Amino acid sequence: MAVRFLSRLRHCRTPIAPTIRPLSSSLLRRFSDASQIAPPLSGDVPAVSNTSNTVVNNGARVSSKSSVDAAEHAKFSAIAETWWDAEGPFKPLHALNPTRLAFIRSSLCHHFRKDPNSIKPFEGLKFVDVGCGGGILSEPLARMGASVTGVDAVDKNIKIARLHAERDPLTSSIEYICTTAEKLVEEHRVFDAVIALEQSVNTHHGQLERASMALCIFNTGVIEHVADPAEFCKSLAALTAANGATVISTINRTMRAYAATILIAEYILHWLPKGTHEWSKFVTPEELVLILRRASVNVQEMAGFVYNPLSGKWLLSDDTSVNFIAFATKSHNE
Repeated sequence: MAVRFLSRLRHCRTPIAPTIRPLSSSLLRRFSDASQIAPPLSGDVPAVSNTSNTVVNNGARVSSKSSVDAAEHAKFSAIAETWWDAEGPFKPLHALNPTRLAFIRSSLCHHFRKDPNSIKPFEGLKFVDVGCGGGILSEPLARMGASVTGVDAVDKNIKIARLHAERDPLTSSIEYICTTAEKLVEEHRVFDAVIALEQSVNTHHGQLERASMALCIFNTGVIEHVADPAEFCKSLAALTAANGATVISTINRTMRAYAATILIAEYILHWLPKGTHEWSKFVTPEELVLILRRASVNVQEMAGFVYNPLSGKWLLSDDTSVNFIAFATKSHNE
């Protein structure tokens, strides 16, 4: 399948195009998160079981073996208390959030035939945020009207997310669960949209503004950090309702991504511990398309994220050589 990379966000059109459609940039700077800092919490991290069975959910046979990588689990647990510190380790993610929300809003409004200019365009829809962390993405989705379930394997993340969401009546209804996508499949949960985006780590956040590629370095896709990307995508597909949508972002397996995320970040500038990324685990856009297609989910849109050091903003681009995001749909008969 030929994938045409997209650089502009476009408001809703009808009917839905069967091929990857272009986007317009009019929504890029409109949606941002609150930057309140949640007080520290403590809590033990539960053990993650890797017992494997096969379950059937939403017509799909999926392994129930957890996709959680133990090392990644420990890494994010150690910094869970800083999720809502806009100047802390997750500063890159706070900066990226408006742009990825713009992509999600445009794509899902188009797919579900919702008004993107509405205050609550996702009202009546059920979303799950897989790997939700402290709720940086879940909260704005809830403010846009969606009924949101946020899941994360790190108990500390869920505690932080719950505490922060309780501060706002618009987000207090979010269902946060310390679990995995595979466990949700076992429970036969189904959602209109399944979202699995990158988590972001910055161990030397004060230096980010000094390099034009700095923010690209720390956005690590969920798929890169699971034990089996194909099985993980099958779980996402099983959680997606018929005619529903899946949104995924990750890092491309290119020499540019290797230079940015490994050589520069880990070995030259020492912004990240050596071994944080494994280039062999990066996924190319073409591979992601095939993995999702085998799970009966078809990619409709794809775009890259690029950072403008002059404006300090992220933009959607047709440059997918480092970070990229994909929107896919599940047909009603699959």
